[in-house]
Amino acid sequence: MSSDIPLYERDPAAWRAHLAEGNRIQPRKRVSADVLFRDDGGRILLVDPQYKPAWDLPGGMVEANEPPLTAAIREVAEELGLEYAGGDLLVVDWVAPHEPWDDLLAFIFDGGVLSADQQRSIRLEDGELNAARFCTVPEARTLLRPYVSRRVDQALDAFATGRTHYLHDGCRS
Repeated sequence: MSSDIPLYERDPAAWRAHLAEGNRIQPRKRVSADVLFRDDGGRILLVDPQYKPAWDLPGGMVEANEPPLTAAIREVAEELGLEYAGGDLLVVDWVAPHEPWDDLLAFIFDGGVLSADQQRSIRLEDGELNAARFCTVPEARTLLRPYVSRRVDQALDAFATGRTHYLHDGCRS
């Protein structure tokens, strides 16, 4: 056998140690998972978080080792008291480092059209939100931070075209 073959290829314990070292030193990514809900008039559901300067989509941060869709389901239940079964992925947005934050991967999933009964059942459950309301797309653009507004526009386009979009700071490359 050739002596230039790395030891871990023949030694499972060494391979696991190599992977563990890589896991220890490689960067971690922040990940968010939001949901695009609509009403039968085409308006979109926005929430007003107490801890952010602007409105946002329902959803939030993914916990360690949690799949993004599971996080979206959990966040919608925690924030709005809605049962959300999950939906198609509309966009993945890589957000560049900004201010004190490292980069982020932001997922938006389709929440579909909420029935009148579902809309009436919305309850601000966990104390994180000041309000939730349906907005026209032009109104949403005035309430959202610019990069979130771009991301929402791309999510709406992904829904209309049936094609998931990969974005950089809310823009397709």
